[in-house]
Amino acid sequence: MFAFKTLGLFLLTALAEIVGCYLPYLWLKEGRSAWLLLPAAASLALFAWLLSLHPAAAGRVYAAYGGVYIFAAIVWLWAVDGIRPSGWDILGSGVALTGMAIIMFAPRQV
Repeated sequence: MFAFKTLGLFLLTALAEIVGCYLPYLWLKEGRSAWLLLPAAASLALFAWLLSLHPAAAGRVYAAYGGVYIFAAIVWLWAVDGIRPSGWDILGSGVALTGMAIIMFAPRQV
């Protein structure tokens, strides 16, 4: 159960970060309204708060989160940008998720 809860929290965290970065991108690169910066800031604040909910040490959480972020960014590439990931994208995401699992779920003494 801990693994599913951790992965779910990481996925929500990644979504908050990606949205928080994508909205300014729309403003800067696509000429959209600067009002997008307000929900972007809120999304990035949510991202920081979600990272703080993990019981593990901050450095370990940040390191492991990177693997989930890579996976979420590749899903975003497909779902939002409409670009189908290559086999290399999928392989790289799998490697990143494997790294996350090793970091977060390896047995260790507290």
